Amino acid sequence: MPEIEAAAESLREQLKKHRADYLEARLEESQTSHITYRGRGLESIGRAAASGGNLRALVKGGWGFTSFNTLEDLPGRVAMAVEQARSAGHGKSRLARVAPVTDRVPDGVAKNPVTIPLAEKKRRLDEYNEIIWSTPQIQTSTIGYTDSHKRVIFLNSEGSFIDQSRADVTLRLTAIAARDGEVQQVGLSLGSRGDLAAIEGLQGQVGEMARHAVALLAAPQARGGEYTVVLDPVLAGVFVHEAFGHLSESDFVYENERLREVMTLGKQFGGPHLNIVDSAAEPGLRGSYKYDDEGVPAVRTYLVREGKLVGRLHSRETAARMKEQPTGNARALSYRYPPIVRMTNTYIEPGTTSFEEILAGIREGIYAKNWYGGMTSMEMFTFSAGEAYMIRDGKIAEALRPVTLTGNVFSTLQNIDAIGNDLDMNQGGGCGKGGQMPLPVSNGSPHIRIQRCLVGGK
Repeated sequence: MPEIEAAAESLREQLKKHRADYLEARLEESQTSHITYRGRGLESIGRAAASGGNLRALVKGGWGFTSFNTLEDLPGRVAMAVEQARSAGHGKSRLARVAPVTDRVPDGVAKNPVTIPLAEKKRRLDEYNEIIWSTPQIQTSTIGYTDSHKRVIFLNSEGSFIDQSRADVTLRLTAIAARDGEVQQVGLSLGSRGDLAAIEGLQGQVGEMARHAVALLAAPQARGGEYTVVLDPVLAGVFVHEAFGHLSESDFVYENERLREVMTLGKQFGGPHLNIVDSAAEPGLRGSYKYDDEGVPAVRTYLVREGKLVGRLHSRETAARMKEQPTGNARALSYRYPPIVRMTNTYIEPGTTSFEEILAGIREGIYAKNWYGGMTSMEMFTFSAGEAYMIRDGKIAEALRPVTLTGNVFSTLQNIDAIGNDLDMNQGGGCGKGGQMPLPVSNGSPHIRIQRCLVGGK
């Protein structure tokens, strides 16, 4: 029996014996590999493995948490977590009820991506790097590839025992062009649940990325002001994740009185055509799983339905404190961290409008694609698009330098007046919160049209 399985079996009875309101353990084995380039040269390449676990105890509303890199002295680890919880607890423990589960969940991939030789993966990336550097006026570039395979055994004092495995692959490429003191960059992000096919055959896309970075050096800058703006599925997905999804994480809501007033269930945030979902139950996406890191089954959660706020994302504790149903959104980056409330696959549901119909009737507007960066502060957001184009008389016109979109998320949701029928999910992202990043997620949307959107420019 592998060491992690033997450790889990030995913990079964120990979790039931200790005097705590609740106890859980996560034991983990992981493998990772990475390849990074900076400019023309290979910067770093390697493979690593790690194993360890953690124990979390709840006593009188106080949590104790301990993580470890060795599976020795597990009884002592349990006692330590319980003692920490006793020191912190001065109230009542509240956890939403979840039926105990015994299950084994395979990774669902034909081959563990980490076991594929690094030399084979490097050959693909060498070709992409050469394509970037064959483009005149490229100043520098970056390529970052990672893959991983993880097995986690979760068990708790209520009787759950879940053995769950998953694989992950991500690739991020950036081409940076420069001329006469001007600098422009274009990026490409991809990912999958462990299938390397997602990063193969990208020669055409990589070449277009590099050429577009150079073309932006001569592109005009948009005139600043309010426009009708059309967002592509990538940028619209980032918008709904960053600007709205984090506001739906209930630990944030519960701890912030002002946000509790703003995020009142039943409040109208958009038109009847607007539906926003977070779901780890979608098959094959990077944010998907069968059980979260508290052993709660994944479900499909409507955050906004027909324009109204109808739900939020929960751990077992936040669900109990807010008297709502658990949603299976307690996630941890690794055994080194306790689970916190996180998004999974967050997206705007598709409507019935074609892309051509979305553009029709726009005399002068902006089409914003892809993402470059951004920030949010409560309900205010600022995002930089990776690409931008003028819309003139219902048609895509000249390329612009990347634009910045700024606004209030709630008024922006109200100003979405058309939603496309072309949902697409971005698999290349990673989410950060509470020092845990990059957590695998995906986000997406159809094309959307926003009226009166503030665009930064000259």
